[in-house]
Amino acid sequence: MTTFQAPRGVSEYVPPRSAAFLAARDAFARAAAGAGYSYLELPIFEDTQLFARGVGESTDVVTKEMYTFTDKGDRSITLRPEITAGALRSVLENNLHRGALPVKVWAVGPVFRYENPQAGRYRQFYQVDLEALGSEDPAIDAETIALAWDYYQGLGLRQVTLHLNTLGDAECRPAYRAALQTFLRGLDLDEDTRKRVEINPLRVLDDKRPEVKGQLGDAPLITDHLCAACKAHYDRVRELLADLSIPWTDNPRLVRGLDYYTRTLFEFDHPLLGAQSGIGGGGRYDGLSETIGGPPLPGIGFGLGLDRIVLAMEAENVPAVAGSSVKVYGVALGDTAAREIFRLVTALRRAGIAADQGFGGRSMKAGMKGADRSGAQYALILGERDIAAGTIQLKELATGEQTEIPLTDVIEVLKGKYA
Repeated sequence: MTTFQAPRGVSEYVPPRSAAFLAARDAFARAAAGAGYSYLELPIFEDTQLFARGVGESTDVVTKEMYTFTDKGDRSITLRPEITAGALRSVLENNLHRGALPVKVWAVGPVFRYENPQAGRYRQFYQVDLEALGSEDPAIDAETIALAWDYYQGLGLRQVTLHLNTLGDAECRPAYRAALQTFLRGLDLDEDTRKRVEINPLRVLDDKRPEVKGQLGDAPLITDHLCAACKAHYDRVRELLADLSIPWTDNPRLVRGLDYYTRTLFEFDHPLLGAQSGIGGGGRYDGLSETIGGPPLPGIGFGLGLDRIVLAMEAENVPAVAGSSVKVYGVALGDTAAREIFRLVTALRRAGIAADQGFGGRSMKAGMKGADRSGAQYALILGERDIAAGTIQLKELATGEQTEIPLTDVIEVLKGKYA
């Protein structure tokens, strides 16, 4: 046995559990493509300053959680702690924003944060990410939220809840910031948290420590300080969600752990996951492009955690609909039959029918066990007498019904069943 093990805090998927991961990932790919979002394949590491400037110097993500190193060219490189900043960098670098707006893109892949590993919290984890850039229309906010909601529902998750808030904009947030700072300065806080009050007081509202959270009950609310434009924008988003029959809870204390958010903010929770109940979220980030050196380009997006989605599927006993893709399994009895089965299985794959076979000259009993384990619907059974007769046995595994068909007709018969 090898002495090597996966690094601590890494989420790893092996069969059969990997089927749920694939089901969740692939269902999102279909949902995003179906709404006109194009795929981005992004690097997993970027210039450290992209995240320091984009995510925020004062956030826990930047100050405590990033995997940062100096490469051989003496450049500071960071494994991505989130996907939005890299997606926006790619859109700007490749001039996608100079075409039709909004630019609608999605991505998927591993994300890295130095966390204290526990159930649902990992140092390498997986996200699906969706971004819409170039529009301030509240309808695009509602579209992104609806896409995530319908994706969860399509997976079979029925206990997901949606929390909604707005963080205002550059016009109304300064007055709220000042009121919040005044309130926070009067609390019993440690020195690091007091420094955060002066740098970015909204980060304090995201503090999960009981000794801090317990003092925030009377903190001022952003919804009491909204300008007319932000209030109208937030009202319109909620009207559009109501039109789609999507339920939500207004949560005026909702603050996510990244600095770039403005206006619409949302989070999806799952009550069966305990302390790590957040399974996705996002919001609007209208100033992020300028922060990383780009032109004004409003945007909204979200990241959904595939690891926690898998945990939610397991908690609700949602079947992994991806399952086995194998439709036909070949069972050969004898060397000559094995060669013919090998040819047939390859021909089936080339015809677009997923197929597999047994290897190693196993017995009929072992071959059929392999067919059952494969999840296939049909087994093709071939022996020396079948070859002499120019036939093959087609067995439906669920019913046990077996039919003899000409060897020359195998492809057409099975294509007819999967047309």
